[in-house]
Amino acid sequence: MTSFAHPWWLLLLLPVLLLPLQRWLTGRNALAVAATRAAGGRRSVRTLVAWVPGALRVFGLALVVLALARPQLTRQETVVESEGLDIVLALDTSGSMREQDLTLGMMPIDRLGVAKSVLSEFVKARPNDRIGLVVFGEEAFTQSPLTLDHTTLLDMLDRVQIGVAGSEGTAIGTGLAVAAKRLADLEAPGRLVILLTDGRNNQGRVSPLEAAEAAATLDIKVYTVGVGAEHRGFFGLLGGDGLDEKLLTEVAERTDGRFFRATDAGSLQRIYEIINEIEPSPAEVTQIVDHVELFRRFLVPGLVALVAELLLSATWLRRGP
Repeated sequence: MTSFAHPWWLLLLLPVLLLPLQRWLTGRNALAVAATRAAGGRRSVRTLVAWVPGALRVFGLALVVLALARPQLTRQETVVESEGLDIVLALDTSGSMREQDLTLGMMPIDRLGVAKSVLSEFVKARPNDRIGLVVFGEEAFTQSPLTLDHTTLLDMLDRVQIGVAGSEGTAIGTGLAVAAKRLADLEAPGRLVILLTDGRNNQGRVSPLEAAEAAATLDIKVYTVGVGAEHRGFFGLLGGDGLDEKLLTEVAERTDGRFFRATDAGSLQRIYEIINEIEPSPAEVTQIVDHVELFRRFLVPGLVALVAELLLSATWLRRGP
């Protein structure tokens, strides 16, 4: 990355670049060269190149100004001295995540789209944690193993589509079990599963509570997030929306985690911000910044151009009185 240590010097570029307009601005032609014609009325070579000293002056002064601003090539290196958390994002991709009862900005968008947007911001906010992605529907599988390469992780998240793990059911227990398995043999300072769903467990051979017990045994904390707008039934009472809040709460509590309910995009965003605050990354990071000075690349040719302008103006292209 190139930057300037003293960027205010760049303001001098304005009067320098206005030098060619000096005659028009002041009414005087300070850069004039005596115009003589060769025999036959043709212009001499001296007249044809009379503009060269002025161009050299502007070019040289512009380079000197850039040198005064001290351009630098900045190299940054991040050294992680201690590990961060290991986090697996378990994401429901069943057919019910297609429902468009949430909004992103002013546009209605399906639940999966909102979840992917919020998860992307969550990943970007934790650059020093290893994060993986598990998707589940009728089945469950690892979409991305735990990695510090968050660019690739975000690309894999962007590719997630509804029904990629089966759209006709929701295997919450299987999804949690797969996520916990990814963390089982790792020795990070903390291991988390953040499971997002909008439904009830109705598929899979592993029950959510069994998976939660296994995660608790492995000292893996589980945060569960239920997503979906609350629907109103008769007389304004809350109707069923397919979300098993009681089960998700018990799953989280058995692992010393918490259950959250998101009824709109804003509340979902706040939930992941709360999790960020509850589980700060313990990673210790050192930023090594190295500056390579580039001013000589501008100063030397700038001075050469100015010297050439002075020599030409004092000799062959001497200005008229």
